Amino acid sequence: MTIAIPTASPQAIELAPLPAILDAIRAGRPVLVLDDEDRENEADLVCAAERITPQLMAMMIRECSGIVCLCIRPDQASALKLRPMVEVNRSRYATAFTQSIEAAHGVTTGVSAADRVQTIQCALRSTLERSEIVSPGHVFPLVARPGGVLEREGHTEAAVDLAALAGLFPAGVLCELMNPDGSMARGEQVAAFARTHGLLCTTVREVADHRRRGGRVSARGPGNRA
Repeated sequence: MTIAIPTASPQAIELAPLPAILDAIRAGRPVLVLDDEDRENEADLVCAAERITPQLMAMMIRECSGIVCLCIRPDQASALKLRPMVEVNRSRYATAFTQSIEAAHGVTTGVSAADRVQTIQCALRSTLERSEIVSPGHVFPLVARPGGVLEREGHTEAAVDLAALAGLFPAGVLCELMNPDGSMARGEQVAAFARTHGLLCTTVREVADHRRRGGRVSARGPGNRA
């Protein structure tokens, strides 16, 4: 399947079947997730949180915006005792940022790829009884809606749902794809990046359609890492 992305130089971006996307997520490979043209019209590099590595984190820092986000469900945000970044969210798409986080141990400044991976791993291990994170930090949690992409068709929900659909811990890591000049990557730029790095592409809408067709998400959550 392909989708035509309207740009100054139109380019059809080939979408992979959802089973192939889930295989990639399960194997620890990142994928590109696009949203609608009339929404953010952006592509995010997405992977499962429990599969993040320093090499993949370095790619997100180098090729993307560098604002690396950990996408989690509300129950995990509660387990981490994370407060919203602001009391009243007035952002255009109500992106649910919380206070930023850092690993409580095993990091230096928290900025390096390895330090950010350590922060994410500590966040996934944390429970109400034992927290391994502190604030502020250099990883930015985003809280998905309880219904995932069926409730809000955003990159946050897609990242969480993709991990859950792959049978992994329901948390994802994402970063917005950018061009070398600092502008957002769209159309041909996304297609070229996917070709160069051998990445599969999908859309938030495709994830939502898959769930509507009966795709089940994992029930794993805080305190249940089996």
